[in-house]
Amino acid sequence: MGVEIIFKIAGIGLLTAIISQILKQTGKDEISTLATVAGIIIVLFMVLNLIGDLFDTLKTLFQF
Repeated sequence: MGVEIIFKIAGIGLLTAIISQILKQTGKDEISTLATVAGIIIVLFMVLNLIGDLFDTLKTLFQF
C-alpha cells in the first residue's frame, strides 16, 4: 500500500501535466485549468480515503 499509492499519485500528476500542456498548446486554457483541478480532486479523494483508513486503524488499536 505504501509505494503503490505514491506511484498512483505520481501517475495522475504526470497525466494531468501532459493533458494540461497539450490543451494549453491548442489554446484551450479554460479546459486545461479544469483538467488540472480534476486531477487535484482525484488525488484529494485518494488521500482522504487513506486518512479515513488511518483513523479506523487507530480506533481499532486503541479500542474506542
